[in-house]
Amino acid sequence: MMAYNRYQYETSPRKLQPEYEPIVKKYPKKSTAKKVKQEPAKKANIKAKRQLKMEVKVMIYLAIGFAILFAISYRNSVINEKFAQNKTLKSNLAAIEKENEQLEVNIENSLNLKTIEQSAKELLGMQKLENSQSVYINLPKQDYVEPASEEIMTEDNTSIWEKIINFITGK
Repeated sequence: MMAYNRYQYETSPRKLQPEYEPIVKKYPKKSTAKKVKQEPAKKANIKAKRQLKMEVKVMIYLAIGFAILFAISYRNSVINEKFAQNKTLKSNLAAIEKENEQLEVNIENSLNLKTIEQSAKELLGMQKLENSQSVYINLPKQDYVEPASEEIMTEDNTSIWEKIINFITGK
């Protein structure tokens, strides 16, 4: 029964084999320096130098980090200082505005006609005008405007040729 079964039970397709395989050559790495056996003292010296370079790098990074943190804290302190200055200026402004409003109320109260009259009587010793203190003056009903006595001359802006033509024509 199996001989007549033409179904494939696997789900993965068959792999095709390439017709040829590319040749990949692996070359050894060339070094420009000759390898010389170093003495253990030189190896220790090189390790110490590498260690020193790493420590210097770490110190530089720490210094840069502290500088950045210092700059940020300085900026924040300047901002706080300006904020406090702004707050004091606002409080001064509020006090001055309050004083200004009080002065406006005082001015309005002092502009009352009764208070002006009272202060004129008390401080300046003034009194109200009585009818006996009035002096009347009679003026005659003449016109005091005098006509101009001089004749007004106007200058002509005529040219010499026009004057000659006017002289000849008799104008």
